[in-house]
Amino acid sequence: MKRQDFYYELPEELIAQDPLEDRSSSRLLVLDKETGAVSHHVFKEIVDYLHEGDCLVINDTKVIPARLIGSKVGTNAKIEILLLKRKENNIWETLVKPGKKAKVGTKISFGEGLLIGEVIDVVEEGNRLVQFTYEGIFEEILDQLGQMPLPPYITHQLKDKNRYQTVYAKHTGSAAAPTAGLHFTPELLEQIQDMGVDIARVTLHVGLGTFRPVKVDEITDHHMHSEFFIIDEEATEKINRAKDSGHRVICVGTTSCRTIESAADETGHLKACSGWTDIFIYPGYQFKILDCLITNFHLPESTLIMLVSALAGREHVLAAYEEAVKERYRFFSFGDAMFIK
Repeated sequence: MKRQDFYYELPEELIAQDPLEDRSSSRLLVLDKETGAVSHHVFKEIVDYLHEGDCLVINDTKVIPARLIGSKVGTNAKIEILLLKRKENNIWETLVKPGKKAKVGTKISFGEGLLIGEVIDVVEEGNRLVQFTYEGIFEEILDQLGQMPLPPYITHQLKDKNRYQTVYAKHTGSAAAPTAGLHFTPELLEQIQDMGVDIARVTLHVGLGTFRPVKVDEITDHHMHSEFFIIDEEATEKINRAKDSGHRVICVGTTSCRTIESAADETGHLKACSGWTDIFIYPGYQFKILDCLITNFHLPESTLIMLVSALAGREHVLAAYEEAVKERYRFFSFGDAMFIK
């Protein structure tokens, strides 16, 4: 299967640059995975497609303000750091721009010395290991100095950091938001629970590898980065109960989907567990647990459009995307949503 099989034309002006004032007023395209039929709605109407006994799986990871802009000690040259993965307490794997100014031994000052980073190693793909020194609590300093690591296709400044967090974000550790969850409000979640829908919380810390473009022609040659996930006993019980009673498991976002599919056994059940996953889902994959998916619109030729194509069929997905373009839907992280039923 070729990368270009998942290409579609997207006018640049349809890439959403800002979140809507009301999260749940995004548009919602509903796609029937069996027939390819589509219909158009507002996101809060998702309740019309959820039934008592269903289990809604959400990813409660929290994005860290991982983008730091500082200056090289000694020359004041501007250096930008993106925190990718905590290796030890004060040592992080990072993406540094420009890399040529960040040789081993380079010191970078942030917030006029409030935080100092020293490059201690160069690792896979040119990423840098940076050791930080500071006084106080790292998370508090990061909250003060860091910016949200918005994707490169968003060029507007984010006025409120919380708009790149889900309302249920809890466990800190992501370099990017699980954006399908951005459409939910506390009121909408309460309404869903009152309908008798179970809400299961899992955690997958989203790495930037999820959004890494597929550069190889044969998609099976693409290498996925691994991401850390946790599924606790409570979530396990809710998901297994829905499956055993003949109800549906509906994932909010590709990250929730990848989490439960990574941990599923051959019978389509879960056990509480944690670990690393590099699961790559593309057409031909047989879903073990997931029945339906709430998701945003994804980049052409990305692993994420391949995942939704595995669920609904490539032709159905590309036809639905063509319809969304024609109807002027808003695309990507701050864009509109799709429900694959």
